[in-house]
Amino acid sequence: MTSIPEPELGARFDVVAARKEFPILAKSVRSKRLAYLDNAATTQKPRMVIERIRRFYEEENANVHRGVHYLSEIASAEYEEVRSKIARFLKASDAHEIVFTRGTTESINLVARGFVMPRIKPGQKILITGIEHHANIVPWQMVCEETGASLLVAQVDDDGVVDLEEFARLLRSDVAFASVTYASNAIGIVNPIQEMCRLASSAGVPILVDGAQAVPHYPVDLATLGCDFFAFSAHKAFGPTGAGALYGKASRLAEMGPLLGGGDMIRSVTFERTTYAEPPFRFEAGTPNIEGVIAMGAAIDYMAALDWSAVHGWESALLREATHALREISGLKIYGDVAKKAPILSFNIQGVHAHDVGTILDMQGVAVRAGHHCAQPLMHRLGVAGTVRASFSFYNDLEDVAQLHAAVLKVKEVFGP
Repeated sequence: MTSIPEPELGARFDVVAARKEFPILAKSVRSKRLAYLDNAATTQKPRMVIERIRRFYEEENANVHRGVHYLSEIASAEYEEVRSKIARFLKASDAHEIVFTRGTTESINLVARGFVMPRIKPGQKILITGIEHHANIVPWQMVCEETGASLLVAQVDDDGVVDLEEFARLLRSDVAFASVTYASNAIGIVNPIQEMCRLASSAGVPILVDGAQAVPHYPVDLATLGCDFFAFSAHKAFGPTGAGALYGKASRLAEMGPLLGGGDMIRSVTFERTTYAEPPFRFEAGTPNIEGVIAMGAAIDYMAALDWSAVHGWESALLREATHALREISGLKIYGDVAKKAPILSFNIQGVHAHDVGTILDMQGVAVRAGHHCAQPLMHRLGVAGTVRASFSFYNDLEDVAQLHAAVLKVKEVFGP
C-alpha cells in the first residue's frame, strides 16, 4: 500500500505518541494485534480519563450538591466545573446551558418530552432526515403517537446525501420542530449542518443537532452553528459510558419541563405542589453519574489540548488510504462514498453476509461493526439489510489500515471470488 501523504490541514499528526496514551491499543486479541476500528460505536479512553475515575473513587468519593462536609464540597466543585469545561469547549454562552445526561439518546428524549410534546399540536410536523440514528427517530415517533403530530423526512440520494433544497422546502408553516444529525453514524455522511440550522432559524423552527459523531472529529462552535439544542455522548468522545450532555439555549431550557422527578431537581415540595429548580438542575433528578461526569471533564481536557487541524488531516488521510485499498477489491461496494464525510468506511462484499465478514475480521484482530447500525431506514433506502462499518479515530495508524485490507482479502479467500 502507498504511504499516506502529509495531512492537507495543519502539521503532521504524531500518531505514535497518541497511541501511547491509550493503554488498550497495546492489547492482542485472537492472538493478533488489535486493530480497533469500531470508534463510531465507542472510542477508547486515554490514560488520563481512566486515572481520573480511579482518583475520584480513591480520594473524592461523595454525593454532590447535598453535603456540607469536605468530600462533598470537593466532589460538587469538580462536578460543576465540568459544565464550564463543556461550555468553553463547545463555545456555549453560559455553563447553565449545559445539562448532564446519560448521553445523546437521553438528551433527545429530554427535549422530545420536555420541550416538544407540551407545545406541538395535532397535524403539526417534526422534521428529520433520512440518515438519522434510531435515537433521533423513535423519540419523535413516540411524540407523534401521543399528540397527533406526524414525522416528516428529508430523503437522501443513492449515496445517502440529504437534499438540502428538499430540507428547505419541507420547513413549511406546519413544522413545529426539526432534529438532524451532524454526521451519519452508519455511513459517515456529514450534513451541511450550519446551513440547516440557518434555514430552520429563518423559518422560526427550533432545531436540535445530534452531535454524537461530530464531537470526536470536529471542533464545534455553537455560537456559529446557531442551533437551539445540541447533544453528544462522552463515550464516543474518549470519555466514559453513561455520561453525556445536552446544550440548550437558555431561553429554550427555561421553557422546558423535566423528564424525571425526584431529589435535587426541586425548589420546594409539599404534598400539594412542587416547584422546580432553575435550569439546568431541574433536568437532573436523583444522584447522578458523578464519576462519569468528572471523567467526561477529563476527556474534554484531553480534546481541548488536541491540534484539531492535524487531527482532521490525519483522520482524512487514513480514510482516503483505506477507501483506496478497499475499492481495489472485486465485489466490494462502499456506501456513502463521497468526498465530505466523517472517517467511517461502510461496505459490503457481494455474496457474503455482513456478520460473516465481521466475524472473519475479528479472527484477524480487526474490530468493526456489522449490522444496521441503528439506522434501519437508511439501510432500507440503500437497499441492504446492513453493512460492515470500519470507523477510524486519530489513534489509528497505517498498520490498522493494512490489517483491515488483509483481513478483507481473507474474507475473499474463505468465500471465494
